[in-house]
Amino acid sequence: MRLLHTSDWHLGQHFMGKSRQAEHRAFIDWLAAQAAACQADAVLLAGDVFDTSAPPSHARELYHHAVLSLRDAGAALVVLGGNHDSAAVLGESRALLAELGARVVPCAAATPEEQVLVLQRRSGGPGAVLCAVPYLRARELLLSLPGESAADKRVALQQAIRAHYGALFEIARERSASLGGLPIVATGHLATVGATGGDAVRDIYVGTLEAFPTDAFPAADYIALGHIHQPMRVGGHEHIRYCGSPIPLGFDEAAQHKEVLQVDFDLAGLQSVTPLPVPCFQPMASLRGSLAALPAELAAAARAGTPQTPAWLDVEVAGDDYLPDLQARVAAMADGLPVEVLRVRRARGGAAPALVPIARETLDELAPGDVFERRLREETLDEALRERLAALHRVVLSDLREEGVA
Repeated sequence: MRLLHTSDWHLGQHFMGKSRQAEHRAFIDWLAAQAAACQADAVLLAGDVFDTSAPPSHARELYHHAVLSLRDAGAALVVLGGNHDSAAVLGESRALLAELGARVVPCAAATPEEQVLVLQRRSGGPGAVLCAVPYLRARELLLSLPGESAADKRVALQQAIRAHYGALFEIARERSASLGGLPIVATGHLATVGATGGDAVRDIYVGTLEAFPTDAFPAADYIALGHIHQPMRVGGHEHIRYCGSPIPLGFDEAAQHKEVLQVDFDLAGLQSVTPLPVPCFQPMASLRGSLAALPAELAAAARAGTPQTPAWLDVEVAGDDYLPDLQARVAAMADGLPVEVLRVRRARGGAAPALVPIARETLDELAPGDVFERRLREETLDEALRERLAALHRVVLSDLREEGVA
């Protein structure tokens, strides 16, 4: 049995005024070609199909293009909902896509049996049993009880997620045994202990679950995770993996090597995990330095771009002097080069008084959390109340983002 593990596509992302549509289409075509070339039996998409809960029409079109492309490549597709996805949006086309060989699990099912799937080999016959676990919302697993503290809710949610995995795994183990001892695969869309996210990774289970312990996963042969955009082994385990996002979703990911994981099994279990490097469809880079050093930095970054696909740049200029024409200066330096400067910022810190750069920053340079944190600093609050307000602010932001408002 051969699987391809991918996640965090974020179809429909609008990045600093730029559409990612061309990159996503190129990635989908590349993925379908890989599935055909390596004769993959199935493709697992471990959450965050879309960037928002109300994806634009071109994002839905790309999603359908992926379903058709992978069907034509001979690979079955299993789609799991992520924290960015609307369960209703993923669920609305579920029955139709099933006719095209794609199985969609948008949220926790009414019964655990619905989330245990048998994956077929392209040559015919069952090849693996899948515990298809999407992003699990607290309201799907728990009833909120009066008087519960944040710590109580955190423990309760962690136990509920562990129990959900355990129930699925027991069913999967029975099905595996009845089919001759097939390997068992599990999925998940959550943060685990030891995994770190970047700017484009939004907190999930805000205020209740910071990270799911690695030892709470069931003893599956392979656990395909989504939510963290950087490829990584979890806790040093070969069989618990984040594959990462297929394209850089923020400048903090520009230097990462993006990949899809090819996972091979036999009846003895996991045999190998092979990274398949994803080509760079849109060059991106973050430049740091003084104005004097910037021309050389721009020239180096320009080597990755072309007139048809200029490199997108995030430029941070070091220096203590406030320059009102900074953006114009950077634009003049970049003129004629195959680059597009999407953001210009001044470096934080330096010898200048701390309040000066803050006063002259624009909202484009700050995230909502930065603005709220700085507002809190102006109040005289005890640490417990400060942490409580920060947690509530993260909850509000998370709810708005799930609704596609923020």
